[in-house]
Parts: sequence; C-alpha cells; structure tokens
Amino acid sequence: MTNLSDQQINFYNEKGYVAPIDVLSIQEANEIREEIEIIEKKWPNALEGLGRNYVHMISPVLNNVCLNNKILDAVESIIGKNILICGTTLFIKNANEKGFVSFHQDAKYIGLEPHNWVTAWIAVTNSNEENGCMRMWPGSHKEDLKNHEQKFDEDNLLTRGQTIENVPIEETDPVILKAGQMSLHHPTVVHGSGLNRSNDRRIGFVVQSYIGSNVDQVLGKIYVQKARGEDNHKFHEYSNVPKSLMAKDDIKSWNKAKDELSKIFYSGATKKGKY
Repeated sequence: MTNLSDQQINFYNEKGYVAPIDVLSIQEANEIREEIEIIEKKWPNALEGLGRNYVHMISPVLNNVCLNNKILDAVESIIGKNILICGTTLFIKNANEKGFVSFHQDAKYIGLEPHNWVTAWIAVTNSNEENGCMRMWPGSHKEDLKNHEQKFDEDNLLTRGQTIENVPIEETDPVILKAGQMSLHHPTVVHGSGLNRSNDRRIGFVVQSYIGSNVDQVLGKIYVQKARGEDNHKFHEYSNVPKSLMAKDDIKSWNKAKDELSKIFYSGATKKGKY
C-alpha cells in the first residue's frame, strides 16, 4: 500500500491539495502520451471539444491508468475505500498556444454531492510555471462556493469560461509536477492555470473525479466504473471496460456519456461553449 502519509493528509486538509505524488514511471507517462497522439493521428478531431472527456471509455491504456494502485491508494487516504471513477478529462496545452484555465472551483457546476470526492491531475509531460501548470489558492476550500462569472472566452479550456474574479495570484501556489507525478485537489479549492510558453505540449490526464460510492449526481446522469471496494448505493450506471482502442460499441457508449455530461456542465446556462 502506498497510502498518503499523515503529513500529506494534513497538508491536503489544510491547503486543499497535495503534490507531488509519485505514481507512474517516465515510461508509463510516455505510453499515455503515445496513446493520445495515436488517437489524434488516426481519428482527427476525436479528442477535441467534448471529446476530451471520458477518454478512459475508449482506450484500455487510459482506463488502466485510472485503476493504478498507487493512485488508488492515495485517493483512498482521502475518500475511503469505496471508490468509483466518474470521469476523465484531457487538459492539453499545445506549444505557444493561448489556452488557459481560469480560476474556478470544480464543485460549482459538476453536481456531485456530497463532496466526498477528489480530482487526480496526472502529469503526462512535465508541468511547470513555463508551460502553464496549475496554481492553487491554498485554504480556499474551507470557504463557501464563490461567485463565478460565465465568460465563454474562446481560449479558456473550461466549459463556460467560469471565472472567479480577483484571485490574488501572489497567494497561489504553483503545482509543479514531473511526468508521472500527480496532484490531488479538493472539490472546492480555487485553482487555475496560465499559458504554455514552452516549445512542447503540456498534457494532463485528469481523473475528474474519483468519487466515494455515497456520492450522487444531482444534476444529471454519469457513467461510472468501480475502482475499489463496494458500491452499496448504486446511484449510477456502469460503463463498459474497453478491450481495444476506439471499438465501435465503446464509441457509442462514449458518445452517450459525453452527451449526458454536457447537460450537466451546461445546466442552467444560457449558451454553450466548445467544451
């Protein structure tokens, strides 16, 4: 077992996140990048827009990452032993492109209640201040959900361009990760990320999120997979485990899951963005 140490758990409880956590080898991180780039080459545009979500449903390689025992041990330290995978997202910033993530709280629009869940941000490439790593506002998870402006900025990698104004950048912590490391963050911690000013892609494979089996989706329907323990609540539908890359039946299920997720993300919104 590679559970978090007491020191790491205390840091998470105090700051709202914990990093870095060693979970994958460089070789394993490179395999994820290769898998993503194979999909991009063979199925152009498949991973764009809503396609960046639920990617574990169409790739055995990406699905296996979600079931990695080092990751699950760390997650269990925070949410307990009954763990479901409720979604995955790719956050890719290409070299010298304008993509950014505005400061926001995951729990604002995602509909997962209660907040017994955690987001795992797995670095497929190095993530640092030059290439637009995440920044966390430590301790902000202890406060209520904040007001978010819906900006729909075309360079914003979030669905609505949801933005918390006037976050004091100087009080935020950069989450610097090497390829193969991950961070875990709380549903209500305020976080965001800036531009990639490097000459390589910055790729994050994000399990958004690992949820306790007691967590319901109050805004719509999600498709889950059991990662560990038991699901005594049976709140959600189960997705198939992919056996080959981009199999026809898996693509059908993937499309259905993405459609339902879009309804959740845009619940109550007056328009839609590209994600």
